[in-house]
Amino acid sequence: MAQQGHSEACCTVPPAVVGDYKPKGDYIDLDGMQVYTTGPSTATSAIFIIYDIFGFSSQALQGADILAHADQHHQYQVFMPDFFYGKPIHPSIFPPDNEEKKKQLGDFFAGPASPPDTAKKVPDLVQKLGDKYTGVKKWASLGMCWGGKIVSLTSQSGTPFSAAAEVHPAMVDPNDATGFKIPVCMLASGDEKAEDVENFKKNLRVENHVETFGDQIHGWMAARADLKNERVKSEYERGYGTLLDFYHRYL
Repeated sequence: MAQQGHSEACCTVPPAVVGDYKPKGDYIDLDGMQVYTTGPSTATSAIFIIYDIFGFSSQALQGADILAHADQHHQYQVFMPDFFYGKPIHPSIFPPDNEEKKKQLGDFFAGPASPPDTAKKVPDLVQKLGDKYTGVKKWASLGMCWGGKIVSLTSQSGTPFSAAAEVHPAMVDPNDATGFKIPVCMLASGDEKAEDVENFKKNLRVENHVETFGDQIHGWMAARADLKNERVKSEYERGYGTLLDFYHRYL
């Protein structure tokens, strides 16, 4: 299932910052939606990140900065919109081990985190960002956890992206894979159902890199990354290096 091997970008990805992280980018207002933006304005390729349900976590922001700046020979403009308008799910909801928490989580996924409704917003956001940042000629996407599902839904016919990536994706559906029109990288954790990841890869008809980081938990490249753990930190860095290698091939 997995394609593995030496990652050139892993040699350029800086060590992840443990503890308080100071983001390198800025926040802009895009028609009332806050967007984290990072990377040199001279970069002609951009990565559109769809975060996980915890919103602007420090681990996700650090990941965006890594993608933007790590390889000085191939940098990107990176944009991460705040789809939840400052109201992501609170970490205390997990685990959803009582009826109240289950209801809150269900309401969140039926409302602000509805995958179909979110996916419909993506092309317009990319268009607006493209109108504002006219130097960008090619776009790629990255979905974290919940965002991975949005990436699957926006990689079908008519996609504005040239390449797509999903890390520890939620709601993996092998049926989504059949409609992909662009190259895709999927980095799964040990928590995703192995059969779903396997069948997703089998159904792809596009160039792809599918790899499982078997000893990592769902969320290790985003809000649930415990970067004080040396193994997690190492695989966090390797994951972002793998993404850079992938994007370099198509952007």
